[in-house]
Amino acid sequence: MNFSHIQFCSDKTKIDLVQLLELYKNTAFWAQNRTLEDVKIAIINSNPVVSIWDNQRLIGSARATSDGVYRATIWDVVIHPDYQGYGLGSKLVETLITHPHLNRVERIYLTTTHQQKFYQKIGFTENPTTTMVLYNRYPTTNDFLKESQQLIIDN
Repeated sequence: MNFSHIQFCSDKTKIDLVQLLELYKNTAFWAQNRTLEDVKIAIINSNPVVSIWDNQRLIGSARATSDGVYRATIWDVVIHPDYQGYGLGSKLVETLITHPHLNRVERIYLTTTHQQKFYQKIGFTENPTTTMVLYNRYPTTNDFLKESQQLIIDN
């Protein structure tokens, strides 16, 4: 495959959110219930965000959050299935971690379900002693509907 026309972009304002949501849904089991509005919020609050383009087609993306010095976390690394196996995923992660907002961060974390070997090739190591999670349940539209219905019943 000829990659001479493939472009990496670190300007998150250039990302087509509809294409990004489609890429998530076609590539990632963990992104099946994401909405366009939530993806927009995630991109706005991430820095850096790196995307990969084949002309006007979004074929890859990754984002990070960081304090710029001590800690960073990489999120949502995806490469379209048609482009996997050509080194674009490694280049994507390397572009992200060498970005000026991350390149001096003491520790960069990520969470992965099945891709440990891929990230180990880039230099990540497993760290089973520090990972904890809080499943924060925030109100959903259904919660508001139920609450409204209960108010009507009570009155």
